[in-house]
Amino acid sequence: MQVNGVSISLEKPQTLLEFLNEKGYNLHRIAVERNEKIEAKEDYATIILQDSDVIEIVSFMGGGAC
Repeated sequence: MQVNGVSISLEKPQTLLEFLNEKGYNLHRIAVERNEKIEAKEDYATIILQDSDVIEIVSFMGGGAC
């Protein structure tokens, strides 16, 4: 599987939600694209990751002009 451009091996079958929690992502501050499709947060628990998946995880940043 490739996550943000880095190849990683899946050690066990797991859902997208399990993977994100294991890696410490704040689910309220990210969006996930899997195989060029943005996944809905409510689907994370039912998406079983595959070795062939390409995942991009982006974080939302706060900020603004001074």
